[in-house]
Amino acid sequence: MNPLPIPPDFNAETNMLVKTTEYGAFHESRRAARFGAELLANGAPDDLALAQKVLAAALACQERNPADPHFGNFYWMAEDAEVEDLNAVEFVLSALIPMMLKHGDRLPPALHAQLLESIRLGLAEIARLDVLVAYTNITAHDTVNTILGGQLLGDAAIVQRGRQKLADWIAFTNLSGHPLEYSSPTYTSVSLRALKQLADHAHDDAVQRLAAQMTARLAVSMALHIHGDGARRGTGRWAGPHSRAYQPSVVCETAPEVNLLREWVADGTVPAWIGELFDNLPERFQVVETADRERGLSFTTYQTPAYALGVASRSFGGQSNVCMAHYRRHPQHNESDARPGVFYTRYVLNDKWFGDAYHATDRTKTRNLPDEGDFLGV
Repeated sequence: MNPLPIPPDFNAETNMLVKTTEYGAFHESRRAARFGAELLANGAPDDLALAQKVLAAALACQERNPADPHFGNFYWMAEDAEVEDLNAVEFVLSALIPMMLKHGDRLPPALHAQLLESIRLGLAEIARLDVLVAYTNITAHDTVNTILGGQLLGDAAIVQRGRQKLADWIAFTNLSGHPLEYSSPTYTSVSLRALKQLADHAHDDAVQRLAAQMTARLAVSMALHIHGDGARRGTGRWAGPHSRAYQPSVVCETAPEVNLLREWVADGTVPAWIGELFDNLPERFQVVETADRERGLSFTTYQTPAYALGVASRSFGGQSNVCMAHYRRHPQHNESDARPGVFYTRYVLNDKWFGDAYHATDRTKTRNLPDEGDFLGV
């Protein structure tokens, strides 16, 4: 067995992956947890030795002061002096818990015990935070981490809390028909991947079925909002409107989202019939979905082979794209010039500027163009 290739951004001094922005060099705890899990899964002797160091570095980012209000959470960056992003515990545990379920026996007993204790403390913090079910992707993580973490620890009370969270989220979603954090190139994908983990690894057959059903529900919406295959028709992009999106995906600097849909159909992340649905959509169609019936939040997308136009009935938040269009462009010199055109909007309230583009979690100004105004749909 060959060892896993070491990423070029691996820092041998910190045993973590380094991220460099205009504000300096940073080491994310969640990336360390994921990399440690990948090394353990590959399982070559060199991988196992390095995994121990990487996982120890990730655990060093956990808040272990019992007097701290976020005891058991994680620093987003190793450079942090306190817990700054409360979601860090969800993302770290989403790597550690499946790793322990599948490959925990590859670890030495001392580190194995440390990881179990870390997970127990993290799950206690998740229960204290008890995120609102309206916060879709974090609720999905909460549910998955809690159910699978409870299984790992053999704690029926933790599992039951996760089952109740799943039931509450589904009931809330069913009131409107679609999760509140709607049509997000980033966060719908995050939620979908989390639910797939639950469908694959939950011991309870009923939980497996519910997770599989919600995975399919999100996948249907994704398929209905991908604008064609990008070759014969459309742009291959995730059509608007978006509840939340980072600027690189807004302006098509990332890979076309149709690629992700194809990958997920191929590897079984989403059901095979999702691919058939996507391939048999009409050239022109309109889809209307409701994300929050009580607030009157619906979103409409109209697709043609040349363009896709999306509008939401009202604003969602600072990362929203409430009115948005993607359209095909003809290449000027070669095919690389044919990146889709994008029309999107930002709203200014009382002459206030857009706001600070600095993203505290990512430590950069390159990922956000916030909207601090308020869209008023007619």
